[in-house]
Amino acid sequence: MNNQDKEKLTGILEQFINNKLYAAVISNPFEKGRIIKIKLRPLIIKGSLLYQAEEFTEKQAFHKNMTAAEACAYVGEAMDGCFKQLEITSEAGQVHVLVSKKGKATFKIKSKAPAKITDMPQGLAHNRKKQYVLEEGVPVPFLIDLGVMTDQGAVIRSRYDKFRQINRFLEFIEDILPKLDKEKETTIIDFGCGKSYLTFAMYHYLKVLKGYPIKVIGLDLKKDVIERCSRLSKKYGYDTLTFCTGDIASYEGVDHVDMVVTLHACDTATDYALAKAVGWGAKVILSVPCCQHQLNSQMENKLMEPIFHYGLLKERMAALYTDGLRAEILENVGYRTQVIEFIDMEHTPKNILIRAVKQGKPKDNKKELKELMDFLHVKPVLASLLLPTE
Repeated sequence: MNNQDKEKLTGILEQFINNKLYAAVISNPFEKGRIIKIKLRPLIIKGSLLYQAEEFTEKQAFHKNMTAAEACAYVGEAMDGCFKQLEITSEAGQVHVLVSKKGKATFKIKSKAPAKITDMPQGLAHNRKKQYVLEEGVPVPFLIDLGVMTDQGAVIRSRYDKFRQINRFLEFIEDILPKLDKEKETTIIDFGCGKSYLTFAMYHYLKVLKGYPIKVIGLDLKKDVIERCSRLSKKYGYDTLTFCTGDIASYEGVDHVDMVVTLHACDTATDYALAKAVGWGAKVILSVPCCQHQLNSQMENKLMEPIFHYGLLKERMAALYTDGLRAEILENVGYRTQVIEFIDMEHTPKNILIRAVKQGKPKDNKKELKELMDFLHVKPVLASLLLPTE
């Protein structure tokens, strides 16, 4: 590239390689060599925003971590005689750079300029920025360590879906605050907590921000994940947040629980978690089911056969029937139940949340439940666990 093109590329890189970057891809080398493609993405390491270059060969991938200035220089050098094509995707827009065999660079930039507040009607301007429970720009220790925020509280663009998911979950927690007692300790169990983004968020919101006296237990089968979460909990001084390795169906660590959270517990693990919650008399249940296979293998109905023989449709219908039956079974044992969209379908297909609040008066729906199960020729695990046979 000539000096003018180099200067223009440097300016573009300095504009786009920041915390708003999604990814940059360098491809189409001038000559066949060791590296055939490079991907650049932002990531958090020990609370600092860095950029990781993933260099691809025919059989392997190598990684380099850099600061923003180093990343700009790295990409500039790669495009100066080594590669022909650069694509940058950012919240600020898109960049496409092509370099010819003679070294002439062509630049295409599509910027996404934010609308000016002065250009907006006053009523809309006031609400222009989404107000999250955990605010952007306010550093939260666990979000920094889990790679969602920088030390300054800026949300990493590639983790923005996770940030929205966390805040959406906390909105559901907000709704059930009247069911929690501020005068005595509330025990909460999170089954299948995994990396515990939402477990930490729940504890931070209820204990640190709202001052509720709570004890939270995170439970998962993966020992290494539990060990890491335990270290982070001690680091933050979350003295009533503990993590244990264990199975949902057999856990006996407590004899009373006020709230049960089960997110993405696979297939019938959700049913065992719901049954445990009912057995404990939990006031609140928040469940995002996952991988509902059981009914899919059982469902059989001649009337529905023209639809059921399409595997994908049967799978989706089985998932919906499973969660609908779960909600109605919880109604039968005394819960007021809602089935709510957890997060937009574009972010994850596992987007249904069952929210059940103990109300004491069971719903008289056993006849209807039996008729539906007979119609589909199914017997959900939760029905076996909670509905007594006559």
